[in-house]
Amino acid sequence: NRPRLSVYRSLTNIYAQLIDDEQRVTLASANSLKLTTAPGEGESQKMASAREVGKIIAEAAQAKGIKSVVFDRGGFLYHGRVKALAEAARKAGLEF
Repeated sequence: NRPRLSVYRSLTNIYAQLIDDEQRVTLASANSLKLTTAPGEGESQKMASAREVGKIIAEAAQAKGIKSVVFDRGGFLYHGRVKALAEAARKAGLEF
């Protein structure tokens, strides 16, 4: 069974967790609380942070041998920061 990539978006930050629902444990997590990512041209700080969190969580998954996950957007629209995180995770090698 595939782990779940759960995303939570607050007003200022974004959080991602890899959760094994069968064992009821968190395998890895990443958030934008202490990131100092510089935004690109025409990009907000929040979008840059979301992309970085997606990259970090994908790298953490690959370090644990996880290649495929189920994406749980947590009721948030697949748009903006949630979409940026998902696309960055896919670009870094995570499949969903």
